[in-house]
Amino acid sequence: MWRRLVLGLVILPLAALLVALAVVNRKTAILVLDPFGGVEPRLSLEAPLFLFLLGAFALGLIVGGIATWLSQGKWRRTARAGAREARDLRRQTSRLEKELEGLHSAPPRVRLPAD
Repeated sequence: MWRRLVLGLVILPLAALLVALAVVNRKTAILVLDPFGGVEPRLSLEAPLFLFLLGAFALGLIVGGIATWLSQGKWRRTARAGAREARDLRRQTSRLEKELEGLHSAPPRVRLPAD
């Protein structure tokens, strides 16, 4: 339910906006990657402007995702420790239940009085 709502309200308008941006910015642009190039830069790329815009968007998305993943490492570590502890406690519980069943199913011991 929530995924459809997010898809309809956020992702579809964003996709439409990106397509419109790509159609409007079809002219060739030059991206200079040489800060000291002067009049004739040695390191430059020539491509439609929308490719640079979409590339910057994709790069921001990737960098943001990596930063989020790295910042949540503490919580993932805590979750792994909690899962490990729960697994160990489940094993101990099942072992103790089996021992308890064994005690209940064993015939009672008869103690003879000592002379």
